Order: sequence, then C-alpha cells, then structure tokens
Amino acid sequence: MPKGVARSGRRMTKKYLASLNGTVHTTYKAPAAFVPVESRFTINQRFGFVTDMVQMLAKGKQASVVITGPGGLGKTFTVLKALEGCGLKDISSLESFEVGTRVDPKKAFRCIKGYATPKGLYRALYENKDGILVFDDCDSVLKEPTSLSLLKGALDSYSKRILSYRADIRDEDLPNVFEFNGKVVFISNLPSQAMDQAIITRSLAVDLAMTTAQKVDRIRFLANDKGFMEDQPQNFKLDAVDLIDSLKDRIRELSLRTLIQVVNIRASAPMAKWKDLSEYACCG
Repeated sequence: MPKGVARSGRRMTKKYLASLNGTVHTTYKAPAAFVPVESRFTINQRFGFVTDMVQMLAKGKQASVVITGPGGLGKTFTVLKALEGCGLKDISSLESFEVGTRVDPKKAFRCIKGYATPKGLYRALYENKDGILVFDDCDSVLKEPTSLSLLKGALDSYSKRILSYRADIRDEDLPNVFEFNGKVVFISNLPSQAMDQAIITRSLAVDLAMTTAQKVDRIRFLANDKGFMEDQPQNFKLDAVDLIDSLKDRIRELSLRTLIQVVNIRASAPMAKWKDLSEYACCG
C-alpha cells in the first residue's frame, strides 16, 4: 500500500464520518439520502453499463469512470470482475507476490480503500502513473480541495497530464512533477449529486441509486448468479429472496449482506423457524 494511505477507520475525523451521513462538509453540502434518477434502464442494465465502461477504461478508451450508489449491492465486485476479465492483475496487496516478481504496470490495477491525505494521493498517482487505480469508498480524495485539484489534473483531456505537488515533500523517491498516463475508477457510496461536478464531467459516470423495489431486483439477480454462494442449494437462495421481498419495507438494510445472512439461516435453522428467525434478524 502506498505511503500516506491508511486503512479505513484509522485516520478518519469526526467531520469526515459525519459527512458520510449527509451533513455539511466544508466543500459542499451532501444530500441526506440517495435520490433514484428516472431512467428507462433497469438497475441490472445499469450494472451492465458499469462493466462496459470499466472494460473501455481497461482498453485505454477512457481515462476515468465514476460509480455511485448505496453500498452492499455489488459495485466493487462488478468493477473488479470487469478488470480481471480484461486480463489485468490485482496488485493491491504486494505481500501476495514473491520477492523479485515483476508486474507490467500497464497490465495491473491497484485498489485503495479508506482514507488518503493529499500527499498520499499524490504518491499513489505517481506509483501507479502507468496503471489503473481504483478508489473504493475512499471519499476523502473527492472532498479535500488539494486532492480534488490533483485529480482534475490527472483526469484532464490534454494529451499530456502533468501533475505537480509544490509543498515540501521531503521524500527523495517522490518528484515534485511527473506525467500521469494512468486511469482511475472511483467507487463511492456518496450520492452523485454530492460529488464535485468537475470529476463527473471528466469521467464516464453511472448512478446506481435505487428504489426499494430496484434493490430487491438487484438482490434477486445476484441470487441467480451461478457464482453466488455456490455451496448453497439454489432453492434456499430463492426462498431467501422471496422472504426479503415480503419484508422489504421493514428490513433495516437491503443489501447483499442481508441476502447472505438469510440464506445461511435458511440452510441451518429448523424448517419451521427459519422465516421467523430471519425476520427477527433483519427487522428486529
């Protein structure tokens, strides 16, 4: 992991945590909740567009992609699957590689989660200047003014994207100026209206805000995916979705985590009790 990039929860300030709940931030005011946009495309079609756009980025046809929407319904899974489907190697954890292993940066991507300072962002951009960076729920880089300035330069449409950091860096391996030839994917749980529009206009963007009914549609789609919970019978998964659908207006969180929880209860609880136990676990 690049220096200056900390794991989620270590360096988040109270103001940052508050901003995720839709309260006022120094840069902009975030809406209190997602507002689903009217579209003739279904939610599963929009997830399909995520795959298409990420593949375009992987093939060098696009500099950046922004995916926004509520958490827990497969944004990250869809992005990583699309990148790996293009033959790109995930180098997020260098510990998984043997010492001396050489990886072509143009055939790799790195996922950064949590919190990044402006300097940490600058280092990440420099160390991946020829590759693909995925900022997953790393909303600090989308809010801090210095970070936004760096990103705007990295995503610009000029033939040469020159980035500079004129503050006192002190790290001998980090230059004050470099050319960025990489690509960036942003995955955010923030509403699209809360994001800096300069980032949106420089990118292909997909808004995955959903109504309750659309969330159920998405959960049902995932339950029918052959790769989802392969160790569980398909009828257990479909039973779980049907129960979630019947409780959708009362469930605390409609997400893939809820589906996994109910499927596991269906598989392990007594037949006569699994529905009641699932209802209590999800609704209280």
